[in-house]
Amino acid sequence: MSDKPVEQMSFEEAMAELEKLVVQLEKGEVPLEESITLYERGEALKAHCEKKLKAAEEKVATITTDASGNPTGTAPLDPQ
Repeated sequence: MSDKPVEQMSFEEAMAELEKLVVQLEKGEVPLEESITLYERGEALKAHCEKKLKAAEEKVATITTDASGNPTGTAPLDPQ
């Protein structure tokens, strides 16, 4: 488990650590107290990844294109 704060991780770093935690927990070889700590870290990593994905989706959704499908710029996500 990394000592790096979750908020400072890139999406890729967080996903890689989350995958490692899942493997550890699935093996069932971790003591109960450590399992709880790993689970809590996993929840934080999951939330962080979801936040990063949502932000990326919002950016992608705002790219505007012309009739041919070529990018022409960006538009606000909420045009109001």
